[in-house]
Amino acid sequence: MAQTTERLPNGLLLHQDDRYFKLGQDSVLLSSFARPRRNARVLDLCCGTGALALLLYRPDLRMTGLELQEGALALFRRSIRDNGVDITALQGDLREIRTLLPHGSMDYVVCNPPYFDRNAGKNAPAPERRAARQDGTCTVEDLAVACSFVLHTGGKAAFVFRPERMWTLLEALARVRLVPKRLRFVHQTAQAVPSAVLVECRKGGSAEGLSVEPPLLVQSEEYNKIYKK
Repeated sequence: MAQTTERLPNGLLLHQDDRYFKLGQDSVLLSSFARPRRNARVLDLCCGTGALALLLYRPDLRMTGLELQEGALALFRRSIRDNGVDITALQGDLREIRTLLPHGSMDYVVCNPPYFDRNAGKNAPAPERRAARQDGTCTVEDLAVACSFVLHTGGKAAFVFRPERMWTLLEALARVRLVPKRLRFVHQTAQAVPSAVLVECRKGGSAEGLSVEPPLLVQSEEYNKIYKK
């Protein structure tokens, strides 16, 4: 399989492989939407080859990426080394999060999770891609539980997801005290239905105060600036 290297909008290098999902719009938009505070402890769940963690990287953040697939994690570690950045790349199954990271150890979690139900689609993708995009290895509920476990009360998490499955995500988050506080839909044009939704939630607290932000249009100056930062 061919390996390639991508230059990210923030100037860092990302090593990729055709076996795994490559850099896409969702990770770029989520990195722009997420708002970890200064010196935050940040976890990228289902980090894959590390695109989201590298996009979000700041020297003040204490970042960790957790990934199940060893091949994807090896590429992430190469990117960490070649960029000379301080990020921890951890191999493990988020369903076993209690054995991997301490309870309440994170301030912020980001995740570009498996979007689709394991039975979705007629043509089965390669196993590596299936793990990244279908919830056969972890469900949305598993993801929510892992996020809640590592976040302290008041900690936050940000996700990118498919609008047609948004209720599945919000229900799972609510069960573990992760309360949505910001929503933003992504549209190709002002006339198009949304193609993605960005969600930020807070652990604990009132269900009041949800902010629905103006839509992000792919055909807009704002979108172009995100890719050129």
